[in-house]
This record gives sequence, structure tokens and C-alpha cells, in this order.
Amino acid sequence: MVSNELYDKSKSKKIPIRHVCEVGVYSPELSNILDFITRDHTRTTLVEPMPDSIAAIEKVFGKYPHVKLFPVAIYDYHGTLELAQRGESTFATTLPFSPAMVNDQYVVKNEDTFSVECVRFDEIDDGSIDLLSVDTEGCEWYILKYMKSRPAVISLETHGKTYSNPYLSEIDGWMAANGYKRWFINRTDTIYYKEGTFTTDWQDAFLLWWRGALVRFRKFRKSIGKKSPPRTV
Repeated sequence: MVSNELYDKSKSKKIPIRHVCEVGVYSPELSNILDFITRDHTRTTLVEPMPDSIAAIEKVFGKYPHVKLFPVAIYDYHGTLELAQRGESTFATTLPFSPAMVNDQYVVKNEDTFSVECVRFDEIDDGSIDLLSVDTEGCEWYILKYMKSRPAVISLETHGKTYSNPYLSEIDGWMAANGYKRWFINRTDTIYYKEGTFTTDWQDAFLLWWRGALVRFRKFRKSIGKKSPPRTV
């Protein structure tokens, strides 16, 4: 549903998309840019550090010559990064908090952690990305911080249940400084567009307001009686 909406809305605005990138793919069948890959055969850059996900991505997308996979994590430096896996959520243990820690009251355990190679995003980004989708459980800021491209559309995981991205103020500051505005939101993501790429209308404005109200209501309802997120141990 999310991938179709991102694809359909981009098509409806007639945005020229020549290069798409997704950081934090997890499952290829649930990729946020799946339609761009399979329907339009758009040049694609994928970034995913999880071994099981890497194998699945290679199996599903390996037949597409326009898809390039980087089997690494993105972070603030080039080196090694410790991750923790909690079900479908995998996040950097260096983060102040993550969706799993906030929504599920998960406490990081040593047996759930492992190390992966990490790089800065400017080592991957060649400056030509037109649409970027990022779901890194709290590390979204580190993609923007070192990004060379200025995509027409950027989709970031910013919220979900009682969770808010730990670097939301940095993200908002970067968006304002680089000429981006909020286009629409869903249960977990905020989708931004670069000013001048297309013109929004009253329907876009109403949908943004309505969904924002729903997100705030759900967050308020779920936060009642909710404990503070646990600290990493």
C-alpha cells in the first residue's frame, strides 16, 4: 500500500524519476520503491546490512541489471557498527532510542546484537538520486547529513505509535535549509518534496492535515499510561 501510494503520487505529479534509492530495504517484496524497480525499470540503489535480507534481495532483484545493492549500514563514519535485532526491527545500539524501544519497551540484550560494516552516505551517493526512501529505525538523519543528491522526493520514517524520530529537529532543520516541504504522511513516514518540483493543491493540503491529525490522535491514545522508553543495558 505504501509503495503504491508513493509511486502513484509521483506519477500523478509527473515527476521525472531516473534514479531511486532505498536505505533499509529489509524485505524486497515490501520495498517502498518496488514499482519503480519492477514496472519502470528505473535505475535503483539499495542499501541493506542484514545478511538474510541481502540474500532475499539478491534472489528477487538479482535478475534486474538496473539494481545495485550495497550490503552495508549507513552511519556517521566508515567502520563497524553494532546493531540490535528485535523481530522485524533492526537498529543501531548507539541511538538514544528506536521504535522497538519506545513502542515495545524493548531493552537491548547482548544476545540480540551483532556488528556490520558501515559507511557514510556520501560514499554511495553519486549526486543523481531523484527519489529517496529511508527506513533505518532512527538513523535517517545520517543519510541526510552526508547526502550529495537533492532528490525531488524524500520519504523518511519519522513516527509510529508513540515513537518520534530521535533526530526529528535535525531533519526538520535540514529540510527547511534545503528547500523541502512536507507533501504527505502515513502511519510511519513523512514524504517531503523539493520546492519547485511540482505544485501542491488543496487536496494535498487537506490530506496532509487529516493524516497528521490521525497520527497525533493515535500517538496520544497509545501514550496514555505508557512508560518512558528503557535505557540500553
